[in-house]
Amino acid sequence: MAADPKPLKLWDRDKGKAVEEFMPDHQTTYETRPLRAPGQWLRATPLFDKLYALYQDAPWTRRSIEPFVREYHIDMSEFEERRYRSYADWFVREFKPGKRRYPDDPSVMGAPAEARYFGWERFGPEQRFPVKGQSLAAADILGSSERAGPFLGGPVLLMRLSPVDYHHVHYPDDGRTLDHERLGRSIWTVSWTAVQNKPDIYIRNERQVNILETTHFGRLGFVEFGALTVGRIVQRHPLDRPFERGAQKSVFKFGGSAVAIFGEPGAWRPADDILEHTPQGMETIVRLGEPVATSLRSA
Repeated sequence: MAADPKPLKLWDRDKGKAVEEFMPDHQTTYETRPLRAPGQWLRATPLFDKLYALYQDAPWTRRSIEPFVREYHIDMSEFEERRYRSYADWFVREFKPGKRRYPDDPSVMGAPAEARYFGWERFGPEQRFPVKGQSLAAADILGSSERAGPFLGGPVLLMRLSPVDYHHVHYPDDGRTLDHERLGRSIWTVSWTAVQNKPDIYIRNERQVNILETTHFGRLGFVEFGALTVGRIVQRHPLDRPFERGAQKSVFKFGGSAVAIFGEPGAWRPADDILEHTPQGMETIVRLGEPVATSLRSA
């Protein structure tokens, strides 16, 4: 079928209202049936990703930065002031110190990414993400039933980073990494429209699976997904060392991407507005550090 770009309806927490967003991406991102789009097949390969990364890192791509900033109303006053050597270099820009803060209350989970959020309070072994009845269970995403076992019946946060977003991921709490594995090979887009038509995207895409032991939220299954033109997930923090709440964990190199967090049953609960809008198929726009969940361990 032909590409059919349509706006995504989102809930903007800061504005307190629903908004519409067009993804700044190639039209094949919006194919109603991605499997039938030759362009999607080509762009989902690691080889294309590497070639595209070389192109976007070329000095002449700097001229694309200003038009993109104007079109998508990106407030560059929030980011560090420096000369970017390429479009790819600008894509991994960092906030100025103090522009984003985590909650003072350690029992409140601050958003690990500036993104669009879905959330579920309980995700059991028979429960399915709302993607045309296809199962996206913890075992599929985490790579094994043994690794997923502690999270059955627990809460889930699923966040999608748009190409306009800050593409660094931060730790939601103090803790340490218990397990780590790289899975998957493809690099499909993770737009919700595409996921509904190709439900196995989250188990085919290249992803990095981390099992984290945290101080206030228990054990977390923390998964970073590469997406269309984002096959490079760079871990910024050594995985063999303890981490601190709000510290930078990783960065996605160019494009859109996603993160999922699986929790243990009864350990924490996603924020009310995320839970309210998820059944409507409406993602909630959340800024880095804003509350996305609350610990139930002391409740």
